[in-house]
Amino acid sequence: MGVQLQDIIQKRKVNLSYLSNRNIAIDAHNALYQFLSVIRGMNGVPLKNRRGEITSHLSGLFYRNINFMETGIKPIYVFDGKPPRLKKTEIERRKSVKEQAIQKYEKALEIGDFEEARIHAQATSRLNKQMIKDSKRLLTLMGIQIFRLLLKVKPKQLIWLLKEMSGLQEVKISTHFFLVHHD
Repeated sequence: MGVQLQDIIQKRKVNLSYLSNRNIAIDAHNALYQFLSVIRGMNGVPLKNRRGEITSHLSGLFYRNINFMETGIKPIYVFDGKPPRLKKTEIERRKSVKEQAIQKYEKALEIGDFEEARIHAQATSRLNKQMIKDSKRLLTLMGIQIFRLLLKVKPKQLIWLLKEMSGLQEVKISTHFFLVHHD
């Protein structure tokens, strides 16, 4: 599933320095899943604290946002609300993909193929309520603004919401980031 943005905006690559002194709204769940899937050990195991709790998402949030802030970028994280019923089929499909990936991951570990295990481990990421809560706390402690949406919205609706809630003049969208800034 996903939103096709080609009709809404033109795709263009920019350097981080171009975004300096601008607010960037980031799809929080997308970013957290990205960190959970890629910040892992050689055998595919995510980072964990001494209590065994996964911390890959927190490490990713911390270091990415430090980089943003050093560049003068002001991140704003947008946390989606409950997905609409129309997305139920897609959610079930993703669950099935994760279950298959878990089986392939475990099989690769059994035979000692850590490279293959790591590849399949990336598709096994699960984001739970505690991870979201911890992420919001970290962002708040870092002084980073958070928007919490009560339900999923379409890109045009999100643009309007961000303008109304923050008083921003301009909002542009990409798949992972929303560029918003004061004029």
